[in-house]
Order: sequence, then structure tokens, then C-alpha cells
Amino acid sequence: MATVLIVDDEADIVNALKIYLSSEGYTLLEAYTGKQALQILQENDVDLILLDIMMPEMDGITVTSKVREISNVPIIILSAKSEDSDKVLGLNIGADDYITKPFNPAEVIARVRSQLRRYTRLGGQVRKQDVLSIGSIVLDDGGKSVTVDDEPVSLTPVEFGILRLLMQNPGKVFSSQEIYEAVWKDVPFGSEGVVAVHIRHLREKIEINPSEPRYIKVVWGQGYKMEALNER
Repeated sequence: MATVLIVDDEADIVNALKIYLSSEGYTLLEAYTGKQALQILQENDVDLILLDIMMPEMDGITVTSKVREISNVPIIILSAKSEDSDKVLGLNIGADDYITKPFNPAEVIARVRSQLRRYTRLGGQVRKQDVLSIGSIVLDDGGKSVTVDDEPVSLTPVEFGILRLLMQNPGKVFSSQEIYEAVWKDVPFGSEGVVAVHIRHLREKIEINPSEPRYIKVVWGQGYKMEALNER
């Protein structure tokens, strides 16, 4: 069974997460500082980390960066709603998902299960350079496949190209002309309408609610970007 490392300086939160996850049969480890978490990671085989942002000695952002130097173990950030900027930064430097405090037990279990399935499917400790993941979206460039919440999604080559471009550059805004040049490899005359249509089709396939997209966002007057994650 998988080993989950819970990292939070608040004992009540650690204990609550242990209660949520113990019923799933996971082996649970706990740390109360970032430095302690890194030490435990070096001494144990860990399959997933639940990591608080605000901690003494070393915050969760720094821990995420240091973990990514040695491991591709899934990291789920634990954050308060007021920590949106830190949350996005964490996702951009290597975290895989986030859970907002206060926790919903069912959501915690579902997010942990999802990340562990993805981790197992991608081969554990071996990081694939051609695999991109943001939230519940996993894009395998080598295999030309995309899954959302572990379910395969069928994309056209153009849709795949747009998604790959945006996922390779989370947070970066691309104009319609830039997307057209990168994906179609052509001069972007009259590209705005064409790109908009493909973006709409792509959203219909990867978003839970395409009218309120979680991932592909419009930056009015500028273009489109891949949001690391949006609040649920």
C-alpha cells in the first residue's frame, strides 16, 4: 500500500488528515516542518506528499522546489483560500494539485487516489520528460495521449497542439496569432476566429464546465493562458 507523508505545523490538521486517510489503508508519515519533511523523504519510500504552504523554518514553496530536485513524487498543496498567489507559485514549480482548507474528507481521499493512480501509471520514481500534468490533466507528448481525471480524452491534432503549448507554459499568455503560428506553423492571417473555435472545442473536452473554465482562461484583449489551477 502507498505511503503518504503529511506535512503541516498544526497537529490538529495532521491528525485530521490521518483520520481521513487511515481508512484507505495507506502508510502514514508525519512532519511538522519543511526540514523534517525533507529528512523523512530521504529516509523513506514516499508515494505522495500532502504539504502545507505556511510553515516555520522552511515554507511549502521551498520544500516543493527542493523535492523536485530529487523526486517526482506527487505533491498536493494544503492552502488557505487567502494564499492563492503562493498556491499558483507552488503549482508552477512542481506541485501537482491543491486542497483548500477547511478540508472536505471525500475530496481529500479523491485527490490522493487520483494522484497516486497517475504516479503509478507514469512509472513511479522515473520522471518522463515528455509527460506534462496540471491538476487532473495529464498530457503524454510521446504517446500523443491526454487523460482528465484518469479518463482518456480524444483530441484532434490541432487541439492537442494547443493544449501542449499552453501546458508547457503555465501562466503565460499567448495571443491568438502566437498560438496559430506555433500550432499551425503558418502566417496568422485571420487567426483569431479559428483559434477561438478550437479553444472552445478543447474546453468542451477537458473542462467540467466549459462556460466557467478551470484551466484555459481568457485574458481579455491579450489572448489565452493555462491556469495552473482554479478554485473549485
